[in-house]
Amino acid sequence: MDRLARTRSVDPPEAQVAGRQHTPAALQFTVPPWELVIRAVVIYVALLLALRLFGKREVGQFTLYDLVFILLVANALQPAITGPDTSVVGGVVLIVALVGTNYLVGKLDNMPRFHQLFSPAPAVIVKDGKYVSDVMKREGVDQGEVEMSMREHGITDMKDVQLAVLEADGTISIVPSTVMVQRTKHRIRYHHRSG
Repeated sequence: MDRLARTRSVDPPEAQVAGRQHTPAALQFTVPPWELVIRAVVIYVALLLALRLFGKREVGQFTLYDLVFILLVANALQPAITGPDTSVVGGVVLIVALVGTNYLVGKLDNMPRFHQLFSPAPAVIVKDGKYVSDVMKREGVDQGEVEMSMREHGITDMKDVQLAVLEADGTISIVPSTVMVQRTKHRIRYHHRSG
């Protein structure tokens, strides 16, 4: 046998190919699993940082255009996470990586320093019946939102607000300047014992 014949690859007989099990394409990685994990974690962290930079109001209360924005971001990020991989096992690896990353971030949130990094401090937006305009502007809160929160708390006049605070979750807490006690009317019946 000559040297050229020994180095040439010979196709296996058809019977051997037909008898071999073939793995479906949906179960084969087209990208290494470690690359999928790295892509998922990097995109998760980048999106977390971007949402933190948006501020409290953006995260706390989504409007219709915020929902459209989130859907478009999710659609745009999908190719960045998956790359060319369209396999089912690749999807499972991504799910595990994202759930694991979210679990880890949740555990890290119990640490005070990490919690302060991603949970902003409350901001006073009304003090003694007066708007704190520079804070409201910085936090992206308008007077209409404060007034809506006042109505939700049963307050109709700004002078009745001692403090309004934009909380870390985007809600507005109202502290009234006077203690408002709502008394319900009810009848008290006395039963006299016969004796």
